[in-house]
Amino acid sequence: MNNHKQSPKRKSLILAALMTTMALAAMDSTIVATAIPQIVGDLGGFSLFSWLFSIYLLIQTITIPIYGKLADIYGRKPILIYGVIVFLLGSAACAGAWNMVSLIIFRGVQAVGAGAMVATINTIAADIYTIEERAKIQGWLSSVWGVSALIGPAIGGALADYVSWRWIFLINLPVGIGSITMISLFLKEKKSVKYTEIDWLGASALLITGAFIMFGMMEGGKLWDWMSYQTLIFISIALLLIVVTRKIEGAAKNPIIPKWVWKKRVLVGANLATIGMGCMTMGPSMFLPVFAQSILGVGAIVAGFILASMSVTWPLSSSLSGKLYLRIGFRNTALCGISIVITAVLIFLFVPFPSSIWTLVGIQLLMGAGFGLISTPLMVGVQSTVKWGQRGVVTGASMFSRYFGQSLGAAIFATIFNSKLFEKLTNAPENLKNDLPRVNEVVEVLQSADADASIQNYLQHSFFDATHLVYIGLLLLGLFTLTVLLITPKDFPSIDEF
Repeated sequence: MNNHKQSPKRKSLILAALMTTMALAAMDSTIVATAIPQIVGDLGGFSLFSWLFSIYLLIQTITIPIYGKLADIYGRKPILIYGVIVFLLGSAACAGAWNMVSLIIFRGVQAVGAGAMVATINTIAADIYTIEERAKIQGWLSSVWGVSALIGPAIGGALADYVSWRWIFLINLPVGIGSITMISLFLKEKKSVKYTEIDWLGASALLITGAFIMFGMMEGGKLWDWMSYQTLIFISIALLLIVVTRKIEGAAKNPIIPKWVWKKRVLVGANLATIGMGCMTMGPSMFLPVFAQSILGVGAIVAGFILASMSVTWPLSSSLSGKLYLRIGFRNTALCGISIVITAVLIFLFVPFPSSIWTLVGIQLLMGAGFGLISTPLMVGVQSTVKWGQRGVVTGASMFSRYFGQSLGAAIFATIFNSKLFEKLTNAPENLKNDLPRVNEVVEVLQSADADASIQNYLQHSFFDATHLVYIGLLLLGLFTLTVLLITPKDFPSIDEF
């Protein structure tokens, strides 16, 4: 493959196509979240609406490794175009949904396409750009997520309020058609497809195992308590499925996740560190906006701004990381990144009650800079250790690790936060105990102007303490990620082939 020898103009056009495609996947969740009140008001099914996000994350994540393998066999271009087409079909179906159940099913169809898009976009970027160029390109691709976080809610809200919530899905159609046109015209692949026996049994086992584990992590603590016999049953079944899947994959001639992925210390270390990073991103995402609204009393827009400030420094540090990893190496650059993230977490832990808006913004800016120095060097690093025909697999494994980490982080931090808040409510002073709300009603009371001042003050301090415990969890995950990187080989042996 000589994709890196394409003209600068063609490379720029391909990058524009990749960014357009990335925008479809990046903006989808943020744009849908804003329209939930209108969707529920039209379709009903309030108790099910969280599955609009859960089903999307679940299916997208578990399909990524399979698409990575298929991209190595059939080429990136057909897999990416297939992904966009399926995503658009799912979007059109979502726009025509007649109840919440049908909308959830069609969101699953969208996710089947999104998995292919996420798995191949970063692989194509690695195919056409050199190691020296990739950090800047990853910065451009990361900026799509940052911009989406800022404008997605505004677009979703405007469409839901002034047109119809169905247009948040229909708007994908012209963007997707433009994406397919640009990919078809500008991306040229010279790979001749040869028949390769695909391990469909292993793929099915991976899907079932991944779906079961992720479902358990997303719904654990909701459908059942973590400290219960149901959790023990869940863990037992998950371990059994993992053993069965490993045996199936081990016996396959051409496994979906090849054995060498598990044998290379560099790949294992990088993927474990990526899981740790994915976990850590969920702490602020889940609790910082509601922390700002409940403790500082700011509105939803300001709270969203505080969270989105991380999206400013992430792509910036990602694009600048190339100069650093070319000088000190991929592993050491990631170590710099996790050190910055740990510093940001420590600053939060030492912030006194009730904190300030600009302190939180500064912490988020610092965290974004750290995450940018972790994500891009690890991605580019693992891509540089393999040939063209293996790059889809390692990129898919890296992206899967990131999304799996996010699912794991969501489960961990929700458990930490809720358990601490429950403890504070249970052990409240006797003069307040009878008047305190239940855990799932705390935010509603905090944002109510009618709450008693003493109740309000106690709940704010309880919320503050619970959020701090989440950040202690972030600190432990940061130290875990730091340790993983320290024992990962310093040198990523480059056998990069274009």
